[in-house]
Amino acid sequence: MTDTVQRHIRSLLGGEEKYTLSQAAALAHTTPELMRRLWLAMGFPTIPDEENCVLFTDEDVTVMKRRIALLDSGLATPETLVSLIRAESHMSDRLALWQHESLVEHAERVLGLDGISARLWVLDHISDYSDFLRKQIDYAWRRHLAGLLKRSAAEVEQMDTADEGAMQLQRALGFVDMVSFTHRSNELGAAELVALVGAFEQACRDVITSCGARVVKTIGDAFLYIADDVTTGAETATKIVEELRAIPGMLPVRASLVWGGVVSRFGDVFGPTVNLASRLADVAPAGSVIVDTNTANILRALKLGLYTLVPAGSPDLQGIGKIEAFELRRLPTREASPRFVLGRDTHQNTEKLGKNLT
Repeated sequence: MTDTVQRHIRSLLGGEEKYTLSQAAALAHTTPELMRRLWLAMGFPTIPDEENCVLFTDEDVTVMKRRIALLDSGLATPETLVSLIRAESHMSDRLALWQHESLVEHAERVLGLDGISARLWVLDHISDYSDFLRKQIDYAWRRHLAGLLKRSAAEVEQMDTADEGAMQLQRALGFVDMVSFTHRSNELGAAELVALVGAFEQACRDVITSCGARVVKTIGDAFLYIADDVTTGAETATKIVEELRAIPGMLPVRASLVWGGVVSRFGDVFGPTVNLASRLADVAPAGSVIVDTNTANILRALKLGLYTLVPAGSPDLQGIGKIEAFELRRLPTREASPRFVLGRDTHQNTEKLGKNLT
């Protein structure tokens, strides 16, 4: 098995590991300090014996030269480069783990192997998948960057540079989580727990993306998603609850939806709007979607004819205080609405309503 792993490592790293950190830095015409800083930014641990630990390949040297060239060109500062590397490496770490788990699951489900045999099978056959996975990552990245550039261009056109608050992104934010997950997880076996979490995650991701919203992150048994307008946010929130309710054995879920300004950094979103959405989800009754007064007023003003808003009391939210809350319900006389395809005009109308109603 060791020989197999080493063979795969040589293939993935472009050759033998034959340089220490100091040697690789010298070959790349940079300092060990910068080499070390970027190594740590990739999420790898401190090298205990830098002068004797042979860890770097010729490809590592080539990549380091490419990084130095970017710095020399003036297109990035060391801080910018560290941020870019940290982002890429964090996502790559999660992605590699997810891909490995998917292949192990394939070996268990399709080939009928037990857990240990499935992992050994993946070790033996990872090279059969590596070229496909590498090209798929490149394709997905290009597609997502193209989508981001389109959204960014539209946002810049809408921003009022005289209004400092407008520099925040105006978005619909939603949380959805499973009720009593901790208690239930203590009662389930490993396979049942994996099946429950897998069904929850797949349903949430499918609904969020099909409605035109985007996953920001998962937090244990919860999802945080973002939408460019409140209409898409409402469609996503109500549809998630409906879809999960229809899955046999799924725990009850609760959700929230809030429209407001957010700050986007490090692939995440921050600000009072995020905090409010999180706190509302905490107090939402099982099977419901809870919104704040501002979001409720915007939805009423849009006159979509798809939803009703029911007063849900005045919960005292941790760190926020008492607010007026409303439960968002899809009208029972309507069929599930078709997927929204919403352009910049809808987003602008939502923003104008939000400003007029606050």
